[in-house]
Formats: sequence, structure tokens, C-alpha cells
Amino acid sequence: METSEAMRFHSKEAMVLGRGRRLFAGAVIVACVVLVGPSAPSGGLFARSLPVEAAKDVVPNRVMTWNICNPCEESNVDRAAEIATHAPQVIGFQEACVRDVERIRDNLKRLHGLVYHVEYGMVLRNWNRCGGMPWSPGAFGQAILSAAPMTDRHHVEYPDGGSEDRGYMAVTTLVGGRHVRVFNTHLAQRRQEAVRAEQTRVLAAEVAQHDRAIVIGDFNAVPGAPELARIWALAADADPQCHPSSIGTCEPTTDWQSKFDYIFLRGIAPHEHRVHPTSHSDHHLFFVDVDST
Repeated sequence: METSEAMRFHSKEAMVLGRGRRLFAGAVIVACVVLVGPSAPSGGLFARSLPVEAAKDVVPNRVMTWNICNPCEESNVDRAAEIATHAPQVIGFQEACVRDVERIRDNLKRLHGLVYHVEYGMVLRNWNRCGGMPWSPGAFGQAILSAAPMTDRHHVEYPDGGSEDRGYMAVTTLVGGRHVRVFNTHLAQRRQEAVRAEQTRVLAAEVAQHDRAIVIGDFNAVPGAPELARIWALAADADPQCHPSSIGTCEPTTDWQSKFDYIFLRGIAPHEHRVHPTSHSDHHLFFVDVDST
């Protein structure tokens, strides 16, 4: 029988070995995190893998609009994967928080190898929508990501936003190898027709100054709504079958089967368009490949 002293020695030795095993296991976990990358924004340890159908590079003549839904508890890893699947040259976000846009852009680069520049058109700071500290809430509004550098950013808050501040932003960037003025807007919420009419008056006055322009966004109005008349007078939707006088031929862009999202083309012809429903927002992804000639 072992002495009490020997028993104490073996007990201490077992404790040291056990602690050593735990430290080794912890080191292995840390090494895995370093190799794989930081935790996904959704909270999982490992980011989900690249979709099989994801593009290897951006499509140089593709433009996309997407209201990413806010406040919604959606993963920015999943949002980035949706974008990577279609890999537009330019994408405009509505209902975007700066922090979410930064994470989406980082995930596009880290997980999918797609590099984008970003410009913001934020119209308010809102803790409920974008988090942050109550005395320093996150910024909320529009954003544009472009594979090419952007210049001449212009940001306007509408004089009357309706029930929530709204505005538009504009940049100049490359689409299909040619410089074009790109506008991104989010008009006042539904049942505020008079407010939207004044907002489109402000927007149309700026768009009219450019022979080549792309106007994207969530207009919160169906194609035949009177408040969109000024925009229709300047440009056509990327969907050639969609006109204000033929609402039934316009493909819905929302979960409630309404056409609210538009890509208006001025001096630019569409080549092919697509509306892609997604489980990560109540608005669908809507994109067009423009005729670069």
C-alpha cells in the first residue's frame, strides 16, 4: 500500500497532467481559430463555406439593388454569400447600417475573394436599427459598393422624409467599362404618396443633368403610382416589360408580391435582368446586366 505522501505526489502529478492536457487542447482550438479566421458575425465559430455557384470575379456590367431589411436579425455572412453568388460590379443597399456594410464587404473579401470599395449615404443615427451605444448610435441609410473606385460622392437628405428621414446618394464609377452616374435612394414608406412625390421631384432634377445614369433603390411604390411619373419620364426600368401603364407585367420584388425595387436606366440599354428571391430579406435581389456598347 502506498504511503500518504506517495498518494499526495501521484494526485499532484495527475492534476498537472490534466491541466497540461487542457492547455494543449486550448492551444489547438486557438490555432484553429487563427487558421480559419475570426468568428462569423452571426456568432458561429466557423463561417460557412463558399457557395458552389459563387462567381470567381465580379461581372463588370452587372448592377444590383437590395433592401437588406432592417431591423432584421440576419447574418452578414449569409448576405455576403448571396451577393457573391451574383457578383455585381455595383450594388446599392437600402436600410443599411454602416457596421453591417463593413462586415458584408469584409466577408466578400475574406470568404469569396471579391474586393469592393464603399461609399455611404446615411441619413440618421438610430440605436434601435443599428445598435451602438445610446449616446452614440449607428448610422442608417444607403450605401453603394463598387468593384471600381468611386468619385464625386453626392449625398442629399430629402427636405421631408415622411415618417422617417430619407435621402439619396450618387457616385460616379465604372459599369461595363464606362463611367456612369449611379444614384441610390429609399423613398418614404407606404401610404405617404405626397411625400414621395416631392422626393422624386428632388431626385429627378438631379438625374436629368446626366445623359447616362443608373437610378436604383426602394421606391416604396408600384410602377403605376403617380409619384413615380417624373422618374419614368427620364428613364426606363431594367425590366423591359415593366411600364407604368402595364403593372401586371412587372415582376414582384417583395415578399408581399409588389414591385417596389427599381433599376432605372437613362441612356443605357439593359441586356438581361433577374429578380432573385432570398430568405435573408423581405425584398428580393434585383439585378441587370447592361449593354456596355
